[in-house]
Amino acid sequence: MKGLELSKIYFQEVGFPMLREKFIDHIDRIAVGLVGDGSECSGFDDKLSRDHDWGPGFCLWLCPQDFEKFGSRLKAAVAGLPQSFAGFDPRKESQWGDARIGVFEISQFYRKFIGFDHLPSDYNEWLLIPENNLAACTNGKVFWDPLKEFTRWREALLNFYPEDVRLKKIASRCMTIGQAGQYNFPRCVERGEYFAAQYAETKFCADIMSLIFLLNKKYAPFYKWMHRAVKDLPILGDWIYREIESLISESDHRSKVKRIEGMCVTAIKELKSQGLSDTDSSFLPDHGPAIQNRIEDKTLRDQNVWVG
Repeated sequence: MKGLELSKIYFQEVGFPMLREKFIDHIDRIAVGLVGDGSECSGFDDKLSRDHDWGPGFCLWLCPQDFEKFGSRLKAAVAGLPQSFAGFDPRKESQWGDARIGVFEISQFYRKFIGFDHLPSDYNEWLLIPENNLAACTNGKVFWDPLKEFTRWREALLNFYPEDVRLKKIASRCMTIGQAGQYNFPRCVERGEYFAAQYAETKFCADIMSLIFLLNKKYAPFYKWMHRAVKDLPILGDWIYREIESLISESDHRSKVKRIEGMCVTAIKELKSQGLSDTDSSFLPDHGPAIQNRIEDKTLRDQNVWVG
């Protein structure tokens, strides 16, 4: 059983009856689900995941006035629920895995991930948020939310970056993908700097996957799950998944260089297909400035193309 499925069943059979019994006057103001850190929130959990921060449990979200009014009482009621369920042992919290489930005030829950107790209000705030944090606070599922306040935050973030911010990030990825893969990797190999070559290859893989997420208007998750997650994206997702598997499996450096060039050519074709670049160059950094010039906000457009 996956963690999300276990969480939903646990809520339906244990949590919801408790809410109806003890919080019937507030039940239409409580949101419930499982969102945030942890492989189970993204559906990537397996048997290895069950050794820590996995098991029966869910999140409950309240707006500020409700958290102040009955948050403590709700926490006590949740703490009194059975810790084992459906044959699964209680959750084993790791040293850094505290507060993944339980009762949260909505703005403070999101602040943990985005750094603000409000939705991003300008380009600079969007650019400050780590992308994997945005992936984490918009993953999982919401089981119950009649008030829709938690869902309002969630949907605003799921709508993805403002287009100028997306273009800024895409432009930056073009620069770093080309630098790491097309330029530095072959030069490091030629010099016999194999640690640097390996680092450049890994950087290339991470950044070209990041580009594919941006082209799909999806947030890239924590690096441990990025390769697995990219496979399901409709635009070049399965292709980049397979190409990266082949790249890291090859031992011949000349074959790696050829594959990297082919991957960049395919990425450039998609950039042009989406109308993001009209440059004919096969070197990705030549496309970065062309994409950045499409940004409408002058202040953002004038920033260093490498930064994003």
